[in-house]
Amino acid sequence: MLGFKRLHAMVLMAALCAAAPLRAQEASLETAKAAFEKGDYAKAVEILQSAATKSSNNGEVYLWLTKSYLELKQYDAAVSSGEKAVAADPKNSVYHQWLGEAYGAKADHSSMLSAYGWARKTQKEFDTAVQLDAHNYDAVQDLIEYDCTAPGMVGGGEDKAQVLITKLVQSNAAEGHYGAGICKAQKKDYAAADAEFAKALENKPQSAKRVYDIGDYFLQRNHADSLLTVATQGEALTPKDPRGKFYRACAQIIQGEKLGDAEKLLRDYLQTAPANSEYPSASQAHYWLGRTYEAQKNAAAARNEYQTAIKLNPKSRLAQEALKRLGGS
Repeated sequence: MLGFKRLHAMVLMAALCAAAPLRAQEASLETAKAAFEKGDYAKAVEILQSAATKSSNNGEVYLWLTKSYLELKQYDAAVSSGEKAVAADPKNSVYHQWLGEAYGAKADHSSMLSAYGWARKTQKEFDTAVQLDAHNYDAVQDLIEYDCTAPGMVGGGEDKAQVLITKLVQSNAAEGHYGAGICKAQKKDYAAADAEFAKALENKPQSAKRVYDIGDYFLQRNHADSLLTVATQGEALTPKDPRGKFYRACAQIIQGEKLGDAEKLLRDYLQTAPANSEYPSASQAHYWLGRTYEAQKNAAAARNEYQTAIKLNPKSRLAQEALKRLGGS
């Protein structure tokens, strides 16, 4: 008969051996997330694919594969990974939300005939995500935006969105007004959208992502005061997040004030911001640097920044218009 100490040692060794693969997979997942946050999506996919071969039922691995493939614009792969995440854990709201994102991207890049089918799948996944977790506010906002923009033949309808918004205002005023703002902006009722997004800020969103989403809207509207509020609230929530610098700089440029400070903030942003779609792009930062120099009557430096913005993003309409205004190409 085995002695107690020897038996205990064997049980402990077995437990450690069983836990080792789990720890290794968790480490791989964290490494993949770090690559994703830096914008190295190909590296993230490489790590995650390797992890998936070792554990084919890990929903988190497939979730991050879905996100990475979406960034890489590999929509079929994103759909496949999203479906595997949901299969691994059908009760996970976030998995359904991101499968909806993948279906939505597929709908946007399909022929009109097949897009209807993908759109219905998108709505179904967003709705399931909300039913599973009403506090998954990103999923709720996805569903509101879908209902505000999609026709009834694919499950959309502004009346559905209004029901969601009413409930949301009661449970989380900041999120509710944000959802209402999204709906108004989609309908191009910008005065009403301005008011709703301002109310969202007044109610202090608890997510930096939401604050900076509002910043994107007010940047398009050239609302300097609102952008300063966005920067202040965002920095209070996540002090190390460089996006506060970007929106503060843009506000100062719109105001025509503290232009030297704005230039420094944008240079700092370019040095620290990851190449992640959640962040304003390097092309945008160079465009606003061009605006800084143009306001300072430095046409040559402004032209150089606009050209850099276009090189990074050939579809940058604002930079193209600015360059034309300066007589450059």
